[in-house]
Amino acid sequence: MQDKIEKVANDIVEEAVSILDYSFTFSKEISISVKGLIFVVVALILSTFLLKLVRRVTTRNMPKNDQLKFVGVFSYLKWFVYLVIFLVGMHTSGVNVTAVFAASAALLIGVGLALQTLFQDIISGIFILVDQSVHVGDIIELEGKVGRVLDIRLRTTRAVTVDNKVLVIPNHLYLTNILFNWTENGTETREFVDVGVAYGSDVELVKTILLDIAKEQPTVLKNPAPMVLFRDFADSSLNFRVAFTLIDSFDVRFTQSNIRFEIDKAFKQNNITIPFPQRDVHVYPTNGYEMMKEKSI
Repeated sequence: MQDKIEKVANDIVEEAVSILDYSFTFSKEISISVKGLIFVVVALILSTFLLKLVRRVTTRNMPKNDQLKFVGVFSYLKWFVYLVIFLVGMHTSGVNVTAVFAASAALLIGVGLALQTLFQDIISGIFILVDQSVHVGDIIELEGKVGRVLDIRLRTTRAVTVDNKVLVIPNHLYLTNILFNWTENGTETREFVDVGVAYGSDVELVKTILLDIAKEQPTVLKNPAPMVLFRDFADSSLNFRVAFTLIDSFDVRFTQSNIRFEIDKAFKQNNITIPFPQRDVHVYPTNGYEMMKEKSI
């Protein structure tokens, strides 16, 4: 009875060994055994647990914003580590990795060209996260579009406009275009409204009206105080600029609109005219017209 059991056990072991030694052959130079596949899968699973442990230990004492940025970078580094472990595991299992790369060289070149923009976005995303040029909550202007940054990822940046529309910005645009960060120096920004008045207007009265209107706006900061600049003697008007400081420039267009409404109202009450370009046209008779006139007489 015991001999039969040992024989069955030996048969099972031999069958298992034969299964593990079974090889999948793709070509003369490329083949892998079941044992090698199991080794690669186990290596990847162990790597997953180790990477999670490293991420938890590294981000444990980080601020929340830095944690999100680190996780974004780490997610791409994780796939790079997986690739390295996969190739090492395949090589250890007896697979000719060089032959695999040689067989797929044309495919890899094609994929690389197709994903060129994607790689640019990823590299740009790493630069943004490393040099801290843009942060979540910043108000940025890119290609004439203004938005508040909601999320920075390695490939794209999401921002919401004043109209509550979401901008999805490919990160490579940061490297190929001029980026205006309105809040790089803080949340306070200097804004202005321009207006022209007719020649002969009381410029001191204009200055007083503009200052009073700016100071009455609830969104305008008292310190630094608003100021008025006499900008130029233009062709048709005396040009002024009222400058003021806002704590949140994201809604600047509403403050500017309110100030313009009040300026129009105050100027009408004080008989101050906002001019528009005018031209005087003088018509002089030509010599031919005079000669024809003399002949007709």
